[in-house]
Amino acid sequence: MLIVKFVFWVSLLALVWTHVGYALAAALAARVRRRRVQALEIEPSVSIVVAAHNEEDVIERRVRNLLDLDYPADRLQVIVASDASSDGTDVLVDRLAAEDARVKLVRCPRGGKVAAQNQGVRESSGEVVGFSDANAVWQHDALRKLVRSFADPAVGYVSGRASYEGGDGTNREGAYWRFELWLRHQESELGSITAGNGPIYAVRRADWFNQETWCGHDLGLPYLMVQRGRRAVYDPEAVSVEKPSRDIEDEYRRKVRMLRGAWVHVFRGMLRRVGPVYFVELVSHRLLRYASGILHLLLLGSSAVLVGEGWIYQAVLAAQLLWLMLAMAGRLRLPIPGAGLAYYYLVVTWATLAGLVRYVRFGPPLLWERIEGTR
Repeated sequence: MLIVKFVFWVSLLALVWTHVGYALAAALAARVRRRRVQALEIEPSVSIVVAAHNEEDVIERRVRNLLDLDYPADRLQVIVASDASSDGTDVLVDRLAAEDARVKLVRCPRGGKVAAQNQGVRESSGEVVGFSDANAVWQHDALRKLVRSFADPAVGYVSGRASYEGGDGTNREGAYWRFELWLRHQESELGSITAGNGPIYAVRRADWFNQETWCGHDLGLPYLMVQRGRRAVYDPEAVSVEKPSRDIEDEYRRKVRMLRGAWVHVFRGMLRRVGPVYFVELVSHRLLRYASGILHLLLLGSSAVLVGEGWIYQAVLAAQLLWLMLAMAGRLRLPIPGAGLAYYYLVVTWATLAGLVRYVRFGPPLLWERIEGTR
């Protein structure tokens, strides 16, 4: 029973730490040892790369939104890196390029998002390279807010705030996302964030390096910057807006793909060559979060075995069973307070396991497909 008790306490404490304890500790530490960013109103030349695969229904809106940003026209370039689009994406971008010399179409062989981004950067000229998704819309001042942190010579990467329109489906991503962005703000105050936001981020060209095609920028660039002695920071005033996936089932597919990629970073050096504070951030916010499905299974199994060993094991088992019943109520869309969030948490937790299994079976994801309802 000693080993089972060890498994019980390790899994329980790890879950409590990654979901609650770490957030409180990060917020406290950020106030004790805050590292300010020397942000100033600057206007470096910027190239914004939009990787696109069959995005004819949103690509014109995306490009025009970027062209209309509050930024000097002669210091802005918009590059659409088309990943072998077979619809009207390339035709639309060619037409926009004919209207405005700031727009450039880069046709890429089908190789996935990161390969298209790499080629787009090679074809760009800005001192700062920004990145965005085809379905996103930036607020008018987003680029000015995004680049101001590059006035600090220690900063190599800046992520803005990805926000979501209100939806009428079953997805509860917004509730989770508000907490996640708050936590990233605490990490940025400490030094560097552990993950970025795909719809809006930028890299100083001097700090750019071609990424392996398995290396999703959201999860890879921040820690890779830190490994190279740079800061990866978050500016919540640089805002991008997009539609969330409508239902939890759609969000599950997105999470599985993302978490399949996340495990690549874990096994290929995420925790190497970083300082002790950032190491704790990565373990607490990334590694344990990715492992939450495994931890929940270990906790459920060990608490069931130990149910006759004392009230604490009985209470933890009862809490887990109550959560599962509440999640089932959410699955059935019963009008019970908290049921939707319980189901969302169950789905996301299961996605961590599904993502790991798919990584072990098929390796990292290279190509990407759009999620229904996000355009």
